[in-house]
Amino acid sequence: MGFQSVCLRCLGKASAIVYSISETAKLNDLNPYYYFKYLLEEIPRYMDEKGDMEESNLEALLPWSERLPAKCHKPRR
Repeated sequence: MGFQSVCLRCLGKASAIVYSISETAKLNDLNPYYYFKYLLEEIPRYMDEKGDMEESNLEALLPWSERLPAKCHKPRR
């Protein structure tokens, strides 16, 4: 298996993960842009020196968490 095929396989997995997060955010009435921005800002704060994260910290990052900032939520019509 060549380098290109490995990269394409990883790209497919990454795309599926991003799509899944985006769709889950939409289903929970979140703005995907601000939700991704929040995740990218907050995840490093929850990680330890090894790059691991406590499972209990994940709850605050889930799209249905009540602790998400207001800007992540879509305005109600």
